[in-house]
Amino acid sequence: MALWMDSGSDPISESEKADLEAIAAIKEAAAVELKEQGNQFIKMGKKHYNDAIDCYTRAINQKALSDSDHSVLFANRAHVNLLLGNYRHALSDSEEAIKFCSTNIKAYYRAAKAAFSLNLLAEAASFCQRGLEQVPSNEELKKLLMQIDLRRKEDEHHKAQVLQAVASAKELSSAMENRGLKLGKGLYQELTGIRKPVLDKSGILHWPVLLLYAEVMSSDFIEDFCETDIFCNMFSEDSQPLPWDEYHAYTREAVELYYQAGTGILLSNKEVLKYLLDGTVKSVPEGFFDEEKDSGKDLNSSVSHLSTNYGKWIHVNEKKTLLDILRRSDYIIPAIPVFFVVSKKSGFYKEFRAGKWSPP
Repeated sequence: MALWMDSGSDPISESEKADLEAIAAIKEAAAVELKEQGNQFIKMGKKHYNDAIDCYTRAINQKALSDSDHSVLFANRAHVNLLLGNYRHALSDSEEAIKFCSTNIKAYYRAAKAAFSLNLLAEAASFCQRGLEQVPSNEELKKLLMQIDLRRKEDEHHKAQVLQAVASAKELSSAMENRGLKLGKGLYQELTGIRKPVLDKSGILHWPVLLLYAEVMSSDFIEDFCETDIFCNMFSEDSQPLPWDEYHAYTREAVELYYQAGTGILLSNKEVLKYLLDGTVKSVPEGFFDEEKDSGKDLNSSVSHLSTNYGKWIHVNEKKTLLDILRRSDYIIPAIPVFFVVSKKSGFYKEFRAGKWSPP
């Protein structure tokens, strides 16, 4: 019987030839039936898409149909994989369909669609163009090619934005590093949101500054404090009384500014760039921050080893510039400068100066 013949051997009798032809006919009929079942499963909706894939796979495995029919099977399975979001499988199936039949226009469209979904824009455009070489009037391919070109332009525009934002962030990071400033993890961002310094055309840094009234943990926010400005210009002589200052203790001549020495966690070079880029662009190329090198310092420690003042409240000399204070060895900038305001006229002042108060 031909059924038991070794693979690759030729039939030696008319009976064996007849057996082989019968087997081929059975396999062909099975493949055609499986193909039709797959088509029906697609019509039945998403719950049956996996059943459709199974039918097309079994039909393909029969290896009993013509090249053009095999092309249809692979293209059909690609269609279902597209519907399921299995874009890699859809692309592979579409490419197989094209190998079996180079004029299968649906295979070109589905290959382009899958590549486009994977953001393989060059490959997607190539499939569209090859399909249009077969059928120049195909509107679906023309429309998809326009979408691909639009996505490519958007990507190029985004890439230009990213490069510009990265260049600005690196310039800003270098400006801070050259000044000897130490940038740390942000604090009190629930009050300020994500704020960042700005480097102007003259190379001067402008900082947003948060003022916290330690006694009541109320706050004021200065949008733009130039690094060359001195602190005594921060307050106006004719400022309105604070709404919570019942005894008018917080007058211009009574208030003092402080920062807490050596507290905070330093950011690495990578973390500084991430912070400076946050909110400027939608996304940064994968692996970008891996290319950035750190200085090798112990980034997870505080700067207590730099100063004997660690944890102490340091009075700010208001005749100094903002830069003078920020570059002090015992000051870590918590993303943006934060200073605590107290009044010499307040009963809270002695408690604060004695170190009996700490931020909540």
